[in-house]
Amino acid sequence: MSGIYIHIPFCKQACHYCDFHFSTSMKKKDEMVLAIAKEIEMRKSEFENEEIETIYFGGGTPSVLTTEEINFLIAEVYKNYKVSENPEITLEANPDDLASERIVELSKSKINRLSIGIQSFFEEDLQLMNRAHNSAEAKKCLAQATLYFDNISVDLIYGIPGMSNEKWKQNIKTALSFGIPHISSYALTVEPKTALNKLIQTGKIAAPNDEVAQEHFAILVETLEANDFIHYELSNFGKENYFSKNNSAYWLGKKYLGIGPSAHSYDGISRSWNVSNNSIYLKSIQKNKVPNETETLSTADRYNEYVMTGLRTIWGVSLDRIEIEFGVDYLKYLNKQAQRFLDDHLLSVENNILKPTKKGKFLTDGIASDLFILN
Repeated sequence: MSGIYIHIPFCKQACHYCDFHFSTSMKKKDEMVLAIAKEIEMRKSEFENEEIETIYFGGGTPSVLTTEEINFLIAEVYKNYKVSENPEITLEANPDDLASERIVELSKSKINRLSIGIQSFFEEDLQLMNRAHNSAEAKKCLAQATLYFDNISVDLIYGIPGMSNEKWKQNIKTALSFGIPHISSYALTVEPKTALNKLIQTGKIAAPNDEVAQEHFAILVETLEANDFIHYELSNFGKENYFSKNNSAYWLGKKYLGIGPSAHSYDGISRSWNVSNNSIYLKSIQKNKVPNETETLSTADRYNEYVMTGLRTIWGVSLDRIEIEFGVDYLKYLNKQAQRFLDDHLLSVENNILKPTKKGKFLTDGIASDLFILN
């Protein structure tokens, strides 16, 4: 199983917390769509023997493309790759792009999964984050989308300054009221070169509080598990048969091809990433050259990546796999590093699988970094 990720590097406006690669100028949108289509064709030899089971439009905001442009890019994938009979094809979309007519249009395309960036149902939160939509648009688009799409995920952000536990519970309750089968939820984080960081530094917005975020996370887990959601990855919750196939493949170390500016690819041995600059990307593709850099992963890199992704998921870290794939010395190192977390009941071992406990889940990334081997 392999997947194709297509990065659409455009947004209507910049969210205060976002550090992904995008441009708010749509001047080169038409040119970019053609360049992405060309890269899809240029790189087909890399996946000659692979069957594509997922196509994922991320960004940026992919829903700024017209349905015709989305259909054109999907057709290019089908033309150049072997695609499975029932692939998962996801479009990340913002509520302000999902008017009723647009939802109907998309439902007639090959898109069969929507990932909708709601973030919050409260006006003050949306304004603080500089989101392009309002609360009414969020609710209206979900009411419409659920009429035409079965497989829908929504994004919610917790730990927002000023967000009480009650407000957070209300956000979750509102999302659940639409019968959504998948929720991705993240703590508000402050990245260095973002507007949010500047607003905090100048005292215009309070900094997020880690303790509040931890409380919100506990509420999230408890509420969603009580509503038959499976907490299958640290930030992702899905009902049975509604896990994201695209993201699950990434966490399980499957191959994927990243198309478009800033997109990453992985072939099991090496990782590559396209340049995060629209102009350079366009000029390079025009010259029939993919503007990317490649890094061959060392054994330590692959071990660290497996530990990080494994601990974040319900599949955990297989101690048998560590020994078989990386050797007995890596297994001894992992056992030694993990011992204090086992003693503190932050990690547990069951059926030779290392996993975080309920108490350790929120701390997973920090725990994983202490299990890494430094090159």
